[in-house]
Parts: sequence; C-alpha cells; structure tokens
Amino acid sequence: MKFYLTRRRALIIVIVAIIAAGFVAWRMLRNTTISSSLPTVSVEPAVLSDVDIYGEYVGRIRAQQFVEVRARVEGYLQKMLYDEGSYVKRGQTLFVIDPTVYRAAVEKARAQFNKANANARKAERDLARIRPLYQQNAASQLDLDNAEAAYESAKAEVSVAKADLTQAELTLGYTSVTSPLSGYVSERHADIGTLVGPSGKSLLATVVKSDTVLVDFSMTALDYIKAKERNVNLGQHDESRQWEPFVTVTLADGSQYEHKGLVDFASPQVDPSTGTFQVRAEMPNPDRILLPGEFTKVKLLKDIRTNAIEVPVKALSIEKGAAYIYVVRPDSIVEKRFVETGPEVDNSIIVERGLAPGEKIVSEGFHKLHHGDKVIPVATNATEQPDTQK
Repeated sequence: MKFYLTRRRALIIVIVAIIAAGFVAWRMLRNTTISSSLPTVSVEPAVLSDVDIYGEYVGRIRAQQFVEVRARVEGYLQKMLYDEGSYVKRGQTLFVIDPTVYRAAVEKARAQFNKANANARKAERDLARIRPLYQQNAASQLDLDNAEAAYESAKAEVSVAKADLTQAELTLGYTSVTSPLSGYVSERHADIGTLVGPSGKSLLATVVKSDTVLVDFSMTALDYIKAKERNVNLGQHDESRQWEPFVTVTLADGSQYEHKGLVDFASPQVDPSTGTFQVRAEMPNPDRILLPGEFTKVKLLKDIRTNAIEVPVKALSIEKGAAYIYVVRPDSIVEKRFVETGPEVDNSIIVERGLAPGEKIVSEGFHKLHHGDKVIPVATNATEQPDTQK
C-alpha cells in the first residue's frame, strides 16, 4: 500500500511538471508570435547642428580690368616691343608709331617759343627805356602806352608758343604706345607698317589684369527675400555677423577651385524681363587658372543656421501639400507628426517647427505605418538586433 501511494505521488508530480512546461512553452510561443507580427523600423534621433545653406548658380568669369590699347596719333606702325601673351608692366612701351613728323612739329614749336621769348625780352627792354623818358617829359603818353602794349602782347605770345610746344611734345609722346596697366597683353591687332590713327578703329592690342577676377551671376527675387528674412545684406559687410557670404567655383574638369571669393556687390534693382538681379564676387587668381569669359558653376554660402534640427529627407512624406514624419515614442508607439520644413541641404532637411531635439524619427520602414502603431525600433547604425526580436 505504501509503495502504491509513492508511485501515485510521483505520477502526479510528473503530470504537473509536464503541464507547467507546456504552459511556459505556450507563453514563449505566444510572445514570439506577437513580437514577430510587429513591424521593424529604422530610427535615428533628431539632432541639433549648425547647417551651411548654399545656393548654386551659373556664373561668368571676367577680368578685374580689361583695357583696349589704341593709337592716339596717326602714322605708320614702326615697331612692336613685346611678346604676345606675355606679362607687361604699367607704362611699358608696346608699340612705336613713326615719330618723324611729330618730332619736326616739336622742333618748329620750340623755335616759335624761342622767337616769342626773344620778342618778349626786347619789348621788356623798350619799356624800360621809355619809362624814364616819360618821367622826364622826353616821351609822350602814347609812346609809353605803345611800349606797355607791346610788352604785354609779347608775353602773351610766349604763353601761346609754350602751349604749342607742350602740345607738340605730348603728341610726340603718343607715338610711343604704352601699357595703361600691369597685366597680360593679347596678340597684336595691327601689323607693322599699317597706317593707324585716332579714328577709334585702330585697336592695337588689349591688356588684361587677371590676377584677380570677378564672378558675375544672377539671383532671384525670392533669394533676396529669404536673405532679408535672415538679415543678410549681400554685398555689404556686417561686423555683427560671424561669417561672410563667400563663393566657390567649379573648374572645367568638374573639380572645385581652391580659392574662395567674397561677394562685394549686389544690384539694387531686379531685371523685370528675367526676375533676377546681378551679384558680383571678387576672387583671387594668382596662377591664372580662371580665364576671363568662361562660364562656371557658382556655389554661394547664403546663410548659416545655428542650432537647427536636421532630419534625413527620406524620412519625410508629403500629404496634400503638408509634410509629416513618424516619431517613435518611448513606449514604441509611432506618432504621425506634421512639421514645418526649411531649406534642404544635401540629403537632409531642416525642420523649423513640430519636432524637438532628441526625438526618434522613423527613417526607414514607415510606408505601411499608421498613427498609433506599435513597432520594433532599430537604430540606424545598430550592429545587433534588440532582444525582443531575438
């Protein structure tokens, strides 16, 4: 009897253990089924950062100074004293026009000047003799007046002759055509022996100062309004601002030019035919990599947004013109949040209103989500899955 009770007790214990194990297995299977039915989404936090806002435009390079060298006197082109395409200094002689006629004119004007000087000295001596005679009543008032008039006329003739000599010397100097500035000179536009003159058609060469270049591009009226909203006045230096609107340009091979330029001018009016206004930046060009006349892509720093909330563009959805994102709450419930967006930068976009720093947003896997759904959040940069998914 005692052996029978012992076997019965052992059987009851085994049955209870089997039931308990089955219940535990059922609970584990149920939890696994629930977990596997929840959607897995990638999340990342909304972060605060300083964002540089750029704009891209089509620009054109032009020389800081571009001067046409023309003949100022008529004559045959006698010499060319430079190498085409070389660097010339200001005042350096580039061309020589036959000076023979103009040198003769200088000699003639100098002779006239010397003659006028001689007549003036004689008139001065005549007046010096007449004055004491007039005081002694040995000469009449008429004689004195004639002597004074002759002296004054002689002095005027000296002034005229001196002006003629100066003009003749200046004209002679124009036969040596010099560079008006330091820069690189073009090929010659007139051959040696050509008759040139000051008719306006006698272009001899051009000189370009290109160690500093200007970049011209156009911005829209909307760009102007946006800049005003941020108190950014293009072309004007603001000491209270910690940054300057600089530009970079792209070279012909697609690479970015190493030097940066600063915006130094913005037109005060908009062109009504295009709805744009002209902007200019000055850029160093010490190695002459940028050639005047070429087109380039201009990238302008328009603004720096400090402490801006930045989210990936892929996390944003549009519904009836309004933008929204899914935010994961601490209890893993998603919330459909409508937000106000700002400028887009690369693959991110600034959220102006509707999102707080540190909130977790769904960056991938939100296409089948609805407001209030429970999800399994996975950090975008996570290397392991959460324990619930295991």
